[in-house]
Amino acid sequence: MEQEGPKSIHEQKKLKSERITTALMIGLLVGIFIYSAITNGFKFFTFFPLILAYFFFLKRKKPNSENKT
Repeated sequence: MEQEGPKSIHEQKKLKSERITTALMIGLLVGIFIYSAITNGFKFFTFFPLILAYFFFLKRKKPNSENKT
């Protein structure tokens, strides 16, 4: 049965919203890294945005295909 209720549609919209927000944050942090590397060179604090982007990348929610019944 391929029936999608309001709850699953709401969950899909929420997942899509979270994925967009995560992608924007990762892009912003990579942009900050590039700007910092160009203006200040490669120093210790230049890599903090990349570390934060990595954690955002790990935290993102993946669609769970196991819940399909």
